[in-house]
Amino acid sequence: MLRELKTFIAVTRHGTFAAAGMHIGLTQSAVSAQIRQLEQALGVQLFDRTGRQAILNAAGIRALPLAREILETFNRMAVPVDANEYRGELKVGAITTVQTGLLPQALIRLRQMAPAVECKLVPGVSLELLSQVDAGELDQAIIIRPPFDLPKELHVQVLRKEPFVLIVPHAVEGDNPLQLLNAHPHVRYDRASFGGRLVSRFLREQKLEVQVALELDELEAIVKMVECGLGISLIPHAGLWPERAAKIRVIPLGEMTFHREIILLSRYSQRNLPVPQLFTRCLMAGADDA
Repeated sequence: MLRELKTFIAVTRHGTFAAAGMHIGLTQSAVSAQIRQLEQALGVQLFDRTGRQAILNAAGIRALPLAREILETFNRMAVPVDANEYRGELKVGAITTVQTGLLPQALIRLRQMAPAVECKLVPGVSLELLSQVDAGELDQAIIIRPPFDLPKELHVQVLRKEPFVLIVPHAVEGDNPLQLLNAHPHVRYDRASFGGRLVSRFLREQKLEVQVALELDELEAIVKMVECGLGISLIPHAGLWPERAAKIRVIPLGEMTFHREIILLSRYSQRNLPVPQLFTRCLMAGADDA
C-alpha cells in the first residue's frame, strides 16, 4: 500500500491525475487505478470527482498528513545503523563554485561515513540541474536559488548566503559603487543565469544603465577579465578567487548589498531516503563551519 500512498501524495501536489502521472512515471489510468485501490482499502473516497482537478474532500484532507507520516516512518525504518550498510549510487549535481567550495569536504565526510556509497558528480548551471532533479535524473543538486517559485514536489534546504561585491582593477580609483558602475564598462554576470538575474534586478532598482563590455557566466573568468582591465563587475564573493589574492580591488556594497542563496534541491520523495539524508548532513556540517 506504500505505492498507493505515494501516488496519493503526488496527486495532491500536482492537482490532477495526469500531472501526477507525468512526474512519477505512470499513465493517468494507472494513477486512477492506484487511487481506487487506496480508497477501497480505506473504505472512503478521498477526492471530489468533479471536473479535471483532483480536489481533496474532507476524508482526503484528514488522510493526507497521515499518509505523509506513514511514509516518513517507513523511511526512518530504512536508516542504516552501521556505516557499511549504506550502499548504492548517489547522483549529485553542482554548480562550479560549489565544486571547489562546499562539495569536496562534504564528499570526504560521506566517504568516511558510508564507504560503500558511490557518488556521481554532475556539473552544470542551476537551471539545467533544477530540471534534472525535477525529472528524477539527479538525486540532489546544489544550485543558486531561482528567482521564481519551484514545483511543489521539490524540497529546498538553504546552505549559505553569498554577498555580491563590486570588483575593479587596481588602476581604477574611487570607492563609490554607483559612481563606478556609471563610469566604467561592465563585465556582466550572464543575465540568463539565476545570479545574473539578481544583478539585473539590482541595476534596475538603482536606475543604472551600464555599458556592457562582455557577458559570461563563469566567476573565475569574470575575475580574470577584470584583472586584465576589460571592465568592472558585480559578482558574488564566492568560489576560489577570494582565496588566490586576485589582482583586483573588492568594494563592498554596504547597505545596498544583495545576496545569492546556495540551496540543496531534492524531490520530497527522495530526501528522506538514507543515502540522500546522510549526504545532506555532510553538506550542512560544512555549511555550518563556513
